[in-house]
Amino acid sequence: MESTRQKKISRLIQKELAGIFLKKGGEIAPGKMISITKVRVSPDLSFARIYISIFPSNSNDQVLKSVQEQSGKIRYEMGQQVRSQLRIVPEIAFFIDDSLDYIDNIDRLLKS
Repeated sequence: MESTRQKKISRLIQKELAGIFLKKGGEIAPGKMISITKVRVSPDLSFARIYISIFPSNSNDQVLKSVQEQSGKIRYEMGQQVRSQLRIVPEIAFFIDDSLDYIDNIDRLLKS
């Protein structure tokens, strides 16, 4: 169960990363739209698991690899924006959130 502090930090990170991906998403993954669907922060606030959704969803693995390679720059950029609110900027790890693909698959199966 997440504490109130964890939820606040998760929302803050999600908001800041969404802005970063909005500005620099073209550099990281040209022709793709990356959105932050969920952020989970560890109880000691030192690690954040960031779930991303990619549209269009072809070549997700390649885009994820590109985002993971840029994670140091993304963390630095995030740190610049949240430095007045957080004492320690958490380590970040990116994962694919495939829940939208799962929902589309269920819808397609139900229609057929």
